[in-house]
Amino acid sequence: MRANEITIYTDGAASGNPGPGGYGVVMIYGRHRLEKSQGYKLTTNNRMELMAVITGLEALKKPGSNVVVYTDSKYVADAVEKGWVFQWESKMFKKKKNPDLWMRFLKVYRTHNVRFVWIKGHANNVENERCDKLAVAAYRQSDLIEDEGYLIDQADNMLL
Repeated sequence: MRANEITIYTDGAASGNPGPGGYGVVMIYGRHRLEKSQGYKLTTNNRMELMAVITGLEALKKPGSNVVVYTDSKYVADAVEKGWVFQWESKMFKKKKNPDLWMRFLKVYRTHNVRFVWIKGHANNVENERCDKLAVAAYRQSDLIEDEGYLIDQADNMLL
């Protein structure tokens, strides 16, 4: 970890795909630590993986922060590190899933200096395991909210 660097661990989970889902985020900066999570009634694992990253980045108070995001999601890490999301954006996310979240991600991503590190899930990484526990606990709550973007996407696909 470099000086003045914020570390964000993220994980998403869904029981069924789609099904109830949630995300977990652990943010670390020096001696400071913040945990965030939320559960949704109906969503997908990939949406929750991406939502975890978005939520972590949106929680940052200072634009231009140096951030390392640790994720076990190849979907998210590869989309950014291999530049796929920028190609998708140039084509207005045509025929791509989760355009609402990718647009929201790009907006906050561009306000910081972010790099992604893929880590193997369920491989005894303490913070990744904590994120997984937060994500699962979030979707097991009784007060789940709607994933509006998922519902809109499903409705649009039914019209095609």
